[in-house]
Amino acid sequence: MTDYTPPRVWTWDKESGGKFASTNRPIAGATHDKDLPRGKHPFQLYSLATPNGQKVTMLFEELLAAGHAAEYDAWLIRIGDGDQFGSGFVEVNPNSKIPALLDLSGDTPVRVFESGAILLHLAEKFGAFLGQPQDRPEMLSWLMWQMGSAPYLGGGFGHFYAYAPEKWEYPINRFAMEAKRQLDVLDRALADRRFLAGEEYTIADIAIWAWYGNLALGRLYEAGEFLDVASYGNVQRWAAEIDARPAVQRGRMVNRVSGDPAGQLHERHDAADFDTKTQDKIG
Repeated sequence: MTDYTPPRVWTWDKESGGKFASTNRPIAGATHDKDLPRGKHPFQLYSLATPNGQKVTMLFEELLAAGHAAEYDAWLIRIGDGDQFGSGFVEVNPNSKIPALLDLSGDTPVRVFESGAILLHLAEKFGAFLGQPQDRPEMLSWLMWQMGSAPYLGGGFGHFYAYAPEKWEYPINRFAMEAKRQLDVLDRALADRRFLAGEEYTIADIAIWAWYGNLALGRLYEAGEFLDVASYGNVQRWAAEIDARPAVQRGRMVNRVSGDPAGQLHERHDAADFDTKTQDKIG
């Protein structure tokens, strides 16, 4: 890296930013008019199968598997194409990030944005995946830990390791150290408990698994060997157990646009879509 002296006033260079430069800008608001579609179900999700998007579709599938009336339509938001800057999406999420949810189950539509808020909204609405009352503070602590920690993994380590226009030793080392520290935090916590809030599977596990479970299983940034994820034995055990849940497997498919076509369900409007509308079946 060459020495850099920051200017007195920073200005936006549209050419910088690496792989996702076209989706980043220093201002908020819509760039174009586009209404969002609505389906027939009480919940309308607008998302993409990033880790943050997977959290919500995993929870929806878990709720449905547990018998709750949580039917949902999942609409694909292609962030590389700027769908998140359409006027309809910005009305639901002024931060222009996926996922965004419209809850139409009551008399008045309710918008919910930020993945952690959506998880908590749905879990409280259905009284599910919150753990035992005495474990609630622990569950909330881990949920908030994920919301605060994952930006270092995604925007920090992931960006500089996988997406930045050049490989720079200092930021990669800095964020690799933090990613490994976070894995160690999880590994120590899981040494004496099955799940993060105790013996029950909760939205804290869902939120954390979407990032750190995928990382432990070698699905993020092709960085498993680099970060020696196999050495975190307790995380590996926990990640594998959650990965085996059928609802998690379905949730990972929803709004996915990469990888095996059999694992991509671009939009989900009915449970039968998993059998009939994956990309290997519709081309």
